Amino acid sequence: MQVENPMTRPIRVESSHWGIDACGDEILYGDIIYEFPDGEVVLEENIRQYLIQVLGATRKIAE
Repeated sequence: MQVENPMTRPIRVESSHWGIDACGDEILYGDIIYEFPDGEVVLEENIRQYLIQVLGATRKIAE
């Protein structure tokens, strides 16, 4: 009877990487994202940057 040595088995590492957002940051499983109708995906913490830099939004204070 042959016994398998557990030290020689390949180790499977589960990745938490989901993808990359429109600003170039890594998205991990469980992150909050916004998906636009054109398919673009943006992390919640990058949504303001995306609105201003990519969509050309202007931040103002209502007076």
